[in-house]
Amino acid sequence: MIEGEPIERVNNWIKNSIMLKLLTITILMLLLLIPTSMIKSIISERENLNDRATAEVSSKWAENQDVNGPILSIPVEFEYEKEDKTVRSTMHWHILPKNLNVTGNIEPQRLSRGIYEVVVYESNLHISGDFEIPTFTDQHNLKEIKYDQAFLTIGISDLRGIQNNVTIKWGDRKLNVEPGSRVKDLIASGITVYTPLTPQSPGETIVFDFSLDLQGSQNMSFVPIGSTTNVQVASSWASPSFDGNFLPDTRKVDENGFTANWKILQLNRNYPQSWVGSKNSAGMKTSSFGVDLILPLDDYQKSMRSAKYAVMTIALTFLVFFLVEILNKRKIHPFQYALVGLALCLFYTLLVSISEHSNFNFAYAVAAIGIVTMITLYSFSVFKERRLSLLLVPTLGGIYSFLFVTIQLADYALLLGSIGLTIILALTMYFTRKVNWYDLNIQTG
Repeated sequence: MIEGEPIERVNNWIKNSIMLKLLTITILMLLLLIPTSMIKSIISERENLNDRATAEVSSKWAENQDVNGPILSIPVEFEYEKEDKTVRSTMHWHILPKNLNVTGNIEPQRLSRGIYEVVVYESNLHISGDFEIPTFTDQHNLKEIKYDQAFLTIGISDLRGIQNNVTIKWGDRKLNVEPGSRVKDLIASGITVYTPLTPQSPGETIVFDFSLDLQGSQNMSFVPIGSTTNVQVASSWASPSFDGNFLPDTRKVDENGFTANWKILQLNRNYPQSWVGSKNSAGMKTSSFGVDLILPLDDYQKSMRSAKYAVMTIALTFLVFFLVEILNKRKIHPFQYALVGLALCLFYTLLVSISEHSNFNFAYAVAAIGIVTMITLYSFSVFKERRLSLLLVPTLGGIYSFLFVTIQLADYALLLGSIGLTIILALTMYFTRKVNWYDLNIQTG
């Protein structure tokens, strides 16, 4: 018996040492980061599948629509001498509208691809304005201005979205359009209408007017090519995201949808009202603006945000078990800590799988109630005291409620999280303020 006393003493120290228990709990928490990272990978994989479903539906319906135009183009022929030869080249003289007015309505639709949801839309646009034909000033090597070959180009990024034939009212004439763009270096995809002019056209003001019915997916944007561009858009979609180079001057967003108005001047963009060639194509692309019909903080984003708080959830739950262990002398085996940690990790798998077939809030409630119930029932055997187990319900419920509110308030998540953790730390310090950590061992109750 005397020879076994050192071994027995070491064995008791291993069983009762607070420092060793804290080290063991810390190692368990680090090991639980492995299934947590696997859960994040699952969420990313499911989100990628959702993105692929969105791309597939959009490719069959119509992609994002970027409306650019109309732009008036007139072929100009130049003649110059090069190496004793007369060389002729033809370039396009591009003229932008003096006034451009766009009014439209965007009607969203939700389409499903398997279990995934995609936002598409149908839009009705009315586009009007006027061109003030300037005098061509670059006379150097000028041979001829071919007014009779003038044409309008209307840029539409995905022509599959056009639902009805387009007829343009040009002055007092009605003209039909042709598919395709003749100035692909400026507008890659669009429609063209021939609008012959005469050498007497400079100085004239010609009005235009047409309607455009477009299908598209998620985003619609416009290029402010008018000397004054006015855009008014309305929709029943209640979660718009205004993006691009300009935000609306006025907007109204509520549960019934949104309305937005833009007014953009020539001085607000970095290209002129007329030029020769395609040197301003990049500037036009970067000046676009519009609206995204986004799904408000979709379920995968919320699930990923909640998974990022997994370490916090595990640490707080382990803290509760540890405090019960030291304050109430209830010895808890590391394997029991591990089972509780795995149950907490299972919450995120349940959350993702259920939210794919219902809304996120319902999935969160089901997963949280299931895990809290499972851990509470298991604690009856661990704590061996009903009162302590029942205290777990409001404690774990508070942790999951705190997490739910934090991930819902994206803009205030850091603030709310910091305040919440400060309160939790303060409570922990309060309840452990009289514990003598130097003279504390865990004894069997």
